[in-house]
Amino acid sequence: MNNFLLRCLFAVMVLLAWSSAEAQVNTPKYSNEFLNLGVGARALGMGNVQSALATDATAGYWNPAGLLRLPHKYNVSLMHSELFAGIAKNDYASFAMPLDSSSALGISLIRVGVDDIADTRRLQNEYGYIQYDSIRFFSVADYAMLLSYARKSNLIEGLQLGASAKIIYRNVGDFADAYGFGIDAGAQLQRGTWQFGVMAKDITTTFTAWTHNVEELEEAYLQTGNDLPENTAELTLPRVILGVGKTFRFTDNFTAALATDIDFTFDGKRNVLFKSDLMSVDPHVGLELAYANSVFVRGGLNNYQETQNFDGGTTKRIQPNFGVGIKTGGLNLDLALSRINNSESNAVGSRNTSSVIVSLGYAFD
Repeated sequence: MNNFLLRCLFAVMVLLAWSSAEAQVNTPKYSNEFLNLGVGARALGMGNVQSALATDATAGYWNPAGLLRLPHKYNVSLMHSELFAGIAKNDYASFAMPLDSSSALGISLIRVGVDDIADTRRLQNEYGYIQYDSIRFFSVADYAMLLSYARKSNLIEGLQLGASAKIIYRNVGDFADAYGFGIDAGAQLQRGTWQFGVMAKDITTTFTAWTHNVEELEEAYLQTGNDLPENTAELTLPRVILGVGKTFRFTDNFTAALATDIDFTFDGKRNVLFKSDLMSVDPHVGLELAYANSVFVRGGLNNYQETQNFDGGTTKRIQPNFGVGIKTGGLNLDLALSRINNSESNAVGSRNTSSVIVSLGYAFD
């Protein structure tokens, strides 16, 4: 089985290398950023703080090492999120199960897309008349599949290790598409009421090869005077996330979990709290209050930004997030509200660009 997986991995890497042999290779900032939006209403309601806390089917995304702490034998998680006032959709599904007392397996599927985009290039016919029936619609969507495996360490008690192999497909209608492959790795350690986590994303510098449909793009690019794009290959540089959390028990029924994650990126200066040309550091914090392990209230702060105003000044913003959850038997229902303060102070009127996240989990033996 291990030899078979190694052969498959080698074949995928050779295929990607061959497809981009003549492509321009670059390392853009925010490459494959759709994989950093987050999944699960619990996590999004806590400001994307999960590297030390994830213990359900979403652990395959947040930290595969957490798959060793699954609550039941079979674990399913589904999520639907609407971003930018419903313009973009973020959908997620995962399944996870233990293989034995020391290992676990998970699979995750992600789609982030904008659908029904109007292509009006042929709206006018050769006589100058408008033909609405000539409008075509297309989608721009990013897909990813994560295959995750976790195993207990034989060297350090309580240490859990995990890794995820991810296959990426990105599509821009009939104009362009891309295929990519990368590996994430993570670890979790629990000591009493403390939980620690580390997640290294794209440790292999995830490779994504783009192919452009020149025939579809030629007319549009000739009208703008721009050069036609060439086939390109993107390298997504590693991201390291360090997390720590602590559980507090106030009564037999009332508990709280306070945690923080710190993201380290190395693809250039980002608009985050601490930034430099070498590395950017983005901390975020989350809190979960629980009653009888059945009713949950959550909050989190993340996405620190500095924006330039029209008057030349700078405004500092941080994104609050809220969520609630109910657990009964093996069924979890979680709701979250995110991006609730995006209305610009210098904009005309206010705009509600909040995102509503609905997440459903089910676990059974």
